[in-house]
Amino acid sequence: MVLTKAELLAALQSEVRILLHLADKIDPSMLEYRPTPKQRSTLELLRYLSIMGPTFVEYGITGSQDPEIWNRAAAAADARDFAQTVAAIAAQHDGYARLLGDVPDDVFRRERSGISGVTSTGASLVNVVLCGCAAYRTQLFLYLKACGREDLGTMNLWAGMDAPAPAVS
Repeated sequence: MVLTKAELLAALQSEVRILLHLADKIDPSMLEYRPTPKQRSTLELLRYLSIMGPTFVEYGITGSQDPEIWNRAAAAADARDFAQTVAAIAAQHDGYARLLGDVPDDVFRRERSGISGVTSTGASLVNVVLCGCAAYRTQLFLYLKACGREDLGTMNLWAGMDAPAPAVS
């Protein structure tokens, strides 16, 4: 695996931190925003983010393809309000540590079939989970910008923090 398990875990936990920072920027009036009628609303996107990473990690580590794993997670997510959804995202920090903690290195090297063909479990976790988290948080960032959060910038999206105030001369 290109990343060590500790590096993958740290990257996933950083995604959680950045996502929580962005979620903190959501005004309740933004929850039903959707760019087009067939796209997810802000709340639906957050609900998806509350299950996507951990569920795909579970699939990757166990090698399971059982759709009921996803269906159960999706049903639980759909029943959550905004505060519960944010709490579920916050729980991912320790959840990723539990999911990955005892996984031996050989599991990350195990071959599996993926969207783009045969790959390793480790590569799949990076390409699907880690990259997916970055992509979907970018989508959330764009939703926030479309809802008028013009104050948000690069630091919010990539560092999970507000930009420092300009120096006063």
